[in-house]
Amino acid sequence: MNLKEVEKKIGYEFKQPELLEQALTHSSYAHEHLPEKIKDNEILEFLGDAVLGLALSDYLRLTYPELGEGQLSKLRSAVVSTNSLSTLARKLKLDKNIRLGKGEEKNGGRKKKSILADTFEAVTGAIYIDSDFETVRTVLQNIVVKHFKKLPRSSFLINNFKSALQEYFNQKSLPAPTYRTITEEGPEHEKIFTVEVSSGDKVLARAQGHSKKSAEQKAAQKALKKIVKQKLTILNEEAFLLNNSDNNNFE
Repeated sequence: MNLKEVEKKIGYEFKQPELLEQALTHSSYAHEHLPEKIKDNEILEFLGDAVLGLALSDYLRLTYPELGEGQLSKLRSAVVSTNSLSTLARKLKLDKNIRLGKGEEKNGGRKKKSILADTFEAVTGAIYIDSDFETVRTVLQNIVVKHFKKLPRSSFLINNFKSALQEYFNQKSLPAPTYRTITEEGPEHEKIFTVEVSSGDKVLARAQGHSKKSAEQKAAQKALKKIVKQKLTILNEEAFLLNNSDNNNFE
C-alpha cells in the first residue's frame, strides 16, 4: 500500500492518513487480521456513496439547468455505475493499493469491478471525513467530470423524445407539447405522415415518418435539438443526447 501514490493521483493530501488506509482496506483483509482490530472500508463506502451522489447531482443540476430530472438521473447513473467507478479506481491506482485478504487476492479480487467501485466510494467518504463537502466536491470534479466527458455517448441516449420534451416543458411550467397530423400521403402500405408539434400557439417542429408514432417522435427530437442549440450553448459536449435517431426504431 502506497498512500502517497494514491494521494498524488487523487490530488488530495490527507490530514488523517489513517482514513485513507482504512478506505483501502477490504473487509476480507480485516477479517483475516481480527486480533489487530483493523477497520475495513465498508462504513466509508456507505458514506462515500451518499457524498458522491450528492456532489454529482449538484454538479449536474448547475451545469445542465435545462435538463429534466429524468435526463439528469440517467447522466448520474452512467457516471456512478460500477463500470465507470471501477475504471476511475484503476486510473487512480487504487487497484494496486487495496489491502485484500489472501482468499480474495487468490480469487482475483484486485480486478473485480465491484471491489474497485466500492473502494472509490470509500476513498470519497474518507476525503469527506478528513475535510468537508466543498473540498470533496472539488476533488471529485477534478477526477470524475473529466471521466464523465469521455463516457460513451450511448450511455446517455434518449430513447423517448416525446417524454423528454414533455418533461422539459413540465419543468419550465410551459404549455404541454401537442401533436397534430398535417398530412397523410402515399399508398396504404407506404404512408408518409407529416406531424407538427406545438406548445400553445408556437410551432416547435415538423417531421415525417411511416407512422404517426414515428413522425411524432422525430418532431419531438427536432424540437429538443432546437432547444439545445438555442438555450444550451454550454451543452456542446452533450448534443449527443439528441443526435442518434438512427439507433432508435420508431417505425
